[in-house]
Amino acid sequence: MEQYLGVKKILRIYIDNEDRFNGKPLWEELLKKVKESGLAGATVFKGVGGIGAHSEIKSFSVFVLSQELPIVIEIIDSEENIKNFLDIADDMIEEGLVTMTDTNVIKYKHK
Repeated sequence: MEQYLGVKKILRIYIDNEDRFNGKPLWEELLKKVKESGLAGATVFKGVGGIGAHSEIKSFSVFVLSQELPIVIEIIDSEENIKNFLDIADDMIEEGLVTMTDTNVIKYKHK
C-alpha cells in the first residue's frame, strides 16, 4: 500500500451525464478505461446543478424526464499514470474541462 502514499496528482474531468462515447455514457466508458489502465481508482460525482461550457445553467428538476446534469470524474494516481491515461481519454472527450492538481496522500486503508 506504500505505493499509494505520498505526492500524487488529482485528475478531474468535468462533463455532463448526456455525453456519449460510441453510443454509451461517456463517464461509464472512461471508468472502463481507468480500470484497463490499472489506475488506483476513480470516483464519479453527479452534480445537482452547474454552469456548463456554454454558460447554460444545468440543474435538477422533478418535472423534467431527461436532464443534463454535471458529472465530475476524479482520479488520484502518479503523474506518469495520469498522463498515460490522458492520452487515451483525450480522444473520448469531445467537450469538457480537464484539470490536474497536486495532492499528498497521507493514508490509504484497504482490506
